Amino acid sequence: MAWIYLLTAGLFEIGWPVGLKLAQKTDTRTIGIVIALGCIAISGLLLWLAQKQISIGTSYAIWTGIGAAGTFLVGIMFFGDVSSWGRYLGVGLIVAGVAVLKLST
Repeated sequence: MAWIYLLTAGLFEIGWPVGLKLAQKTDTRTIGIVIALGCIAISGLLLWLAQKQISIGTSYAIWTGIGAAGTFLVGIMFFGDVSSWGRYLGVGLIVAGVAVLKLST
């Protein structure tokens, strides 16, 4: 169950930067802030639950890796962020590092 908590926490970790991005525009400021705060709270709670069984270093690295890779993809798909091979390689290295951490536990 701890790994499910951690995966879900990582997915909610994607929500708060998206909320902050939405909050940059006047017409979506309030909903963006609500999304960011809600995702931070849920993500933090789920990370806390996951860390009851998963070591702090592993859980934090996986949590931030999911958040970083997911936010990168959301930025490209929905916000027009720059897409290049080098950026994809960088995210691929993050994902590979997360996979090694998971396989090593």
